[in-house]
Amino acid sequence: MSSPNSRRTADKCETVTSGFAKPTRNEAEAAFRTIIRWAGDDPVRPGLLETPARVTRAFEEFFSGYALDPAAILRKTFDEIDGYDEMIVLRAVRFESHCEHHLAPIIGRAWVGYIPDGRVVGISKLARVVDAFSKRLQIQEKMTAQIANTLDEVLRPRGVGVVIRATHECMTTRGVHKPGTELVTTRMLGSFRDDPQVRQEFLALAT
Repeated sequence: MSSPNSRRTADKCETVTSGFAKPTRNEAEAAFRTIIRWAGDDPVRPGLLETPARVTRAFEEFFSGYALDPAAILRKTFDEIDGYDEMIVLRAVRFESHCEHHLAPIIGRAWVGYIPDGRVVGISKLARVVDAFSKRLQIQEKMTAQIANTLDEVLRPRGVGVVIRATHECMTTRGVHKPGTELVTTRMLGSFRDDPQVRQEFLALAT
């Protein structure tokens, strides 16, 4: 078990060190073959023979966010903005994540807003920060806070707001089986938290 000092806090947009070696690709594929057998099928039949390798490659894509540093994505900023100090909102950033409890997909959209204090960041970087956190094992509440906290710590804006709306297949395709449901989470910092008018303006744009 890793020590407290080896854990990098979510508020600082950092991941948790595992304390053990990452399994090899061959080990990962063997694990998927075991799961196929456990499910009741034969991993060596023609239709499934290449499935463990395919799933391993898919997992590399699903969880590629662990290899990204969200703070580094935001470090290149622009200060030639002619005094612009109004709200900036990137709306409806689609993302795909996975629930850390069941490994089931989470499909949703994120609204990311901030009020700059002398510098702005390229809008594609906002989308990349969403991807960096979504492509990990997640719960939506934590992901919402991670995105907002990272923008606040790196950009030092006057305020930050994040709204995420998502469907969780851990409750639409299993368990309670409630299709059509959507979870909404928010994180407000600075003026987005303290000024009701700013908060309302942002929430109006996140509908």
